[in-house]
Amino acid sequence: MSGMSEKFKNFVAESMGDKDATELPGIGSMLAERLTEAGFEKAYHVLGQFLVFGKDEDLFVMWLTESFQASFGQALDCYDCLYRWCDLFL
Repeated sequence: MSGMSEKFKNFVAESMGDKDATELPGIGSMLAERLTEAGFEKAYHVLGQFLVFGKDEDLFVMWLTESFQASFGQALDCYDCLYRWCDLFL
């Protein structure tokens, strides 16, 4: 997993449990605040939307950028992490 952020490595190192959305790579405090206002406070809430989109990169990235004003990089970091987490745990 070289080249991946510590946040990414930490997230995919264990089951999701009750982690807050802020523990997802790409999700900082401002973006987490917007997500929380829409009912996506926990990482598993964001994972649920990721799975609703069938793990589709374009749909997920568009959802985060258009609905929550995430940057493309933030959305892609979050997508990459959730995709890897699913490979490991689902």
